Amino acid sequence: MFDKLDFLYPRSRYYGQIKPENLVFNANLQEFAQRVSYISNLETSGKISTQEAYQQIRSLWEQLERSKRQLKIGQNPFGGDQG
Repeated sequence: MFDKLDFLYPRSRYYGQIKPENLVFNANLQEFAQRVSYISNLETSGKISTQEAYQQIRSLWEQLERSKRQLKIGQNPFGGDQG
């Protein structure tokens, strides 16, 4: 049976280092990309203004950055974990 949500919100497999914070951030990143795509399409088709699209994408970017900071992605406090 075809699931409408899988069609609207596709998810790609994660190939990076398997850690809970990496998996969560990857899901957030995929959602960000999907939503930016929708916003871009709405702006291109004239459904929303360029300024509205910019504001929405900027807000999504700030949410993604906040998520990255909270999950401590890219920080290596112990120095021994590479990848």
